[in-house]
Amino acid sequence: MTTDATYLDGNAAAGALSEVFARDVTAAIAQCNGCGQTGVFAESHVYVNAPGLVARCAGCDGVLLRVVTTPSDVYVDLRGLTYLRLPNP
Repeated sequence: MTTDATYLDGNAAAGALSEVFARDVTAAIAQCNGCGQTGVFAESHVYVNAPGLVARCAGCDGVLLRVVTTPSDVYVDLRGLTYLRLPNP
């Protein structure tokens, strides 16, 4: 694949991603990928008695995200979100 754009490897995103993942996301605006409902993430329905944490849309009950922690890794699945908008501090 040939492009005119110069790219860096994924390590170039380390600073920006550390700022995003170090924040409290409960005040973030989230949009459900299933029904399109947009609202504050804190309004989602969170289940912690599953194998990990599961957040579901308050509108359609679709899965927004999953977080599973194992002894060696943390898995974060954000497939159910179209976006998660975090305010700049």
